[in-house]
Amino acid sequence: MPNLETSLVQLLLWAVVGYGLGSIPFGLVLTRLMGLGNLREIGSGNIGTTNVLRTGSKLAALLTLLLDGGKGAVAVVLARLMAGEDAAQLAGLAAFLGHCFPVWLGFKGGKGVATFLGLMLALAWPVGVAACLTWLAGAAVTRMSSASALLSALAAPIWAMMLGAPQVVALTIALTAIVFWRHSENIARLRAGTEPKIGQK
Repeated sequence: MPNLETSLVQLLLWAVVGYGLGSIPFGLVLTRLMGLGNLREIGSGNIGTTNVLRTGSKLAALLTLLLDGGKGAVAVVLARLMAGEDAAQLAGLAAFLGHCFPVWLGFKGGKGVATFLGLMLALAWPVGVAACLTWLAGAAVTRMSSASALLSALAAPIWAMMLGAPQVVALTIALTAIVFWRHSENIARLRAGTEPKIGQK
C-alpha cells in the first residue's frame, strides 16, 4: 500500500472521478452506435469485450477492449498527476468497481478484466504487461476468455511481488478477489466443461 498523503476530501473526489470513468459502458454504447443491436440481448448480456465479440464485429470488440482498459488507465494517471499514488490506486479501484457495478445500468456491469489490465498497466507497467501476457498465453492454450482472465488475475499479485512493485500487491489481491467473484458462473461452467470458447455464440 502507498503512504496516505492525500487529503480525505481529495481521495473522495478521485474515487468519484474514477467511478464515473469506469462506469461508462463502452461496449453497450459502441454496439448501439454501430447498429449491432442491444448488447444486453446478445450472448450472455454482458457489456464486456467477450460478449461484444459475439455480435460478429471484431472492430467493436477491439474498441471495447481498448476503451474499457483505457478508462482504468486514465483514472489512475489523472489521479497520480493531480494528487498522488494513494489517490491513483483509489481511482483505479473505483474505476474497476464502476465498470462492474455502473449506476446507469442498475449496478449490473461487466466482469472488469479489461479495466483491471488497463489500470495495472498504469499503476505498475511491468506488472500490467506481465498480466496481459499471462492472459494471452491462457487464451492461446484454453481458447476461453474466462479461463485466461482468471489465470491473469491470479498471477497478477505474484507478478507484483516478483517484479518489485510491493505497493500494488494489496490492491491487486483485492481486484483478483472481485474478478473471481464476478466470474463465479464461468467457474461453474469451467468445472462442468460447458464454458464456451472465444468467439463462440
